[in-house]
Amino acid sequence: MPATEFSEPEPRMMHIEQTSMQNSAEHIHQHLGEIYRKESRLVFATLIRLLGDFDLAEDAMQDAFKAALEQWREKGIPSNPRAWLVSTGRFKAIDRVRRQSKFDPLQVQHVRQLEADTADPSRQVDKEIEDDVLRLIFTCCHPALSLEARTAMTLREVCDLTTEEIASAFLVTPSTLAQRIVRAKAKIREAKIPFEVPPEHELPDRLGAVLQVIYLVFNEGYYASSGESVTRIDLSSEAIRLGRLLHDLLPDPEVTGLLGLMLLHESRQQARTTQAGDLILLEDQDRSLWDREMIEEGLSLVDQAFSSKRAGPYTLQAGIAALHAEAKSPEATDWAQIAGLYGLLLRLNPSPVIELNRAVAIAMYKGPEAGLQQIDAILERGELNDYQLAHSARAELCRKIGRTNEARASWERALALAQQDPERRFIERKLRELGTG
Repeated sequence: MPATEFSEPEPRMMHIEQTSMQNSAEHIHQHLGEIYRKESRLVFATLIRLLGDFDLAEDAMQDAFKAALEQWREKGIPSNPRAWLVSTGRFKAIDRVRRQSKFDPLQVQHVRQLEADTADPSRQVDKEIEDDVLRLIFTCCHPALSLEARTAMTLREVCDLTTEEIASAFLVTPSTLAQRIVRAKAKIREAKIPFEVPPEHELPDRLGAVLQVIYLVFNEGYYASSGESVTRIDLSSEAIRLGRLLHDLLPDPEVTGLLGLMLLHESRQQARTTQAGDLILLEDQDRSLWDREMIEEGLSLVDQAFSSKRAGPYTLQAGIAALHAEAKSPEATDWAQIAGLYGLLLRLNPSPVIELNRAVAIAMYKGPEAGLQQIDAILERGELNDYQLAHSARAELCRKIGRTNEARASWERALALAQQDPERRFIERKLRELGTG
């Protein structure tokens, strides 16, 4: 094969499984779709390391999946599809840059740099793939980028959310979000931000932004900002995987706390919706469906984090999640201690959302009137007027003390703000239960 016609790895790089079933178009399409869902971000991260450019890596990954769709039916599915995709993507990128170099002399040096690395990517990928996504996160969370750009870049490049999905979460237009990502990539390129995990002495200063982004990814998976499903398990699972990687790299108490927090939340995954996908609140969940193994691991991590005697925001939230996980029923939950932990969290991270959660906890052990007084004070300040959960919480407390008309008005406001289909169905059911008044 001439050097200018790279298109796929040599046959020695893979063992091909040949059966008529595996080679059917339907099987290949389904299998490749599953690989894309599970592996595309890993392939992408490794290609960035090999190619040194976000856009080139994105094009290379798409070229590799296109080649797989065309070639696997004829030649069979490789025994290591991820390695095949990385190798093919790299070869496709070299071809792409070589073609561009015919019209742009500046690209000639780029071709030479890419060709200088003669190491077989398929032999590197299994050893280094786990760190590649972590490198990608630290690059996307570099302090040279704005907080908005860090979050947008991570959600787009690490989590593969669409521009439209991220824009909806940020309450901006897709064009605004797209420009934000373009500028961030340009900043990475112009500032020559390295694709690496920072040296150990720089890690503590860089850790906060990374933890924030990982938790944002988890939250989008645990409680999707919009759409037909309450959850996106692919995102929450990915966030936990990234949390484990970070914990192995830097077992800081806050890293430990965040990992414990995510595991304790994720342990309730199977109990949070009905078979039809409708929302089930924490107090109504079947706790026998909670994943006890995940809970035990989460509780152990929370104990480790608190043993440091310097609990930060994630560790405090993990402590709250632990109290829920340990309670046999809603009535057995230590709501007073939960409210106390929210109070500590407010000192570290003043936030109306944390204040709202504290108000709900107060309502659970002091009575709905006490919680409602707190929520009304928050809403009067105007800070959560467009936050659906604030109006839902107020509606439920009003219902409990018989203020039906106020409950209905709050549920209607919450319905107008709801972005998620299961949320809408839940609120509509609550309104039907109130009657027509």
